[in-house]
Amino acid sequence: MVTSDASVQVALDIIGVFVFALSGGLVALRARLDLFGVLVLAWVTGLGGGIIRDLLLGATPPVGISDWRLVLSGLLAGLLVFTFHGRLRAVARRRPRRVGLVSRLVKILDAGGLALFAVSGSLKAIQLDSPWLAAVIVGGVTAIGGGMIRDVLARQVPEVLQRELYAVPAFAGAALVVGLDRLGWLNPVTTWLCVALIFMTRMVAVALDLNVPRSRAAEPP
Repeated sequence: MVTSDASVQVALDIIGVFVFALSGGLVALRARLDLFGVLVLAWVTGLGGGIIRDLLLGATPPVGISDWRLVLSGLLAGLLVFTFHGRLRAVARRRPRRVGLVSRLVKILDAGGLALFAVSGSLKAIQLDSPWLAAVIVGGVTAIGGGMIRDVLARQVPEVLQRELYAVPAFAGAALVVGLDRLGWLNPVTTWLCVALIFMTRMVAVALDLNVPRSRAAEPP
């Protein structure tokens, strides 16, 4: 039985929405979208995974369209990115070593959102008494869902389908949460440790360029 209290679930959702929405806003500006486009992409990125999660679990209406705190968190992130993006680009231009600063920031925020939502998704599935396999799948899908929708809307191949370990840390982290719950070791401390572990795993994969094996036939000639 899950021992992590409801406040942890709420905190994971709000922080996860905000972090993921920041990455969505940055991708939108990189694609030269206007303010409305930035807000839409931020909202979709921050709330898309949670909406998919709730639909899979039959928890309707999804909190992504019914909880004002989550909606506000996503829109606020989009506004912040739109407001301060110019300053970020100015810093990158003044300091040559910071070339690609926005792209690196997107990856860091993406890793944070991935970790938060992998844990949040599996935790909510556990709280609704879902079977262990369903809880793992829901956790992983929650983590990668928003980013996939974001990339499709931005007309780029979703990160999860190409370079570096992306989905693997999410599903592995969700499995860890489910395993800790089965052992009776899931509490607020171990919950946040799972978030940290998933985040670090994803960042190590980015830093070392670790990839899921692909067929040689898929390589360009």
